[in-house]
Amino acid sequence: MKGIIYPGTFDPPHLGHVDIVKRASEIFDFVIISIASNPHKNPMFDIAFRKKLFDIIIKAENLNNVYVDTFDNTLVEYSKSKNMSLILRGVRLFTDFEYELQISMSNYRIGGLETLFMMPSQEFIHISSSIVRDLIRYKAPLEGFVHKSIETYLK
Repeated sequence: MKGIIYPGTFDPPHLGHVDIVKRASEIFDFVIISIASNPHKNPMFDIAFRKKLFDIIIKAENLNNVYVDTFDNTLVEYSKSKNMSLILRGVRLFTDFEYELQISMSNYRIGGLETLFMMPSQEFIHISSSIVRDLIRYKAPLEGFVHKSIETYLK
């Protein structure tokens, strides 16, 4: 069986993330969404809540080969603990790719991890977690940005 790890802060998960997870779940035998604690990013939501949001989405979408996990060490260490070496990263813009390429090359050099890059579908390419956080702060509508199953949790 071939699986892939989809790591990120997911603060909060949005429709671009969901799009990538759904498409990856059709390609791979299983997908592990690995939520990083990443306190250096100063997340809006704690890791347990971010995991709960993704668990709700996965259940609502009936994605039986997708699992949600958390980690608070390096991605290389986490991947080794799962005996996996394939990483999925979403990229929206060239600037995303430039940053992600640096990280993926470091992960390859340090731990032999291979990275697969996937763009979200066109209708979600403009969405980012920082935009969603701003919408939440200003109590703006979240429809079209986050999965319907978690909208009420984020209001």
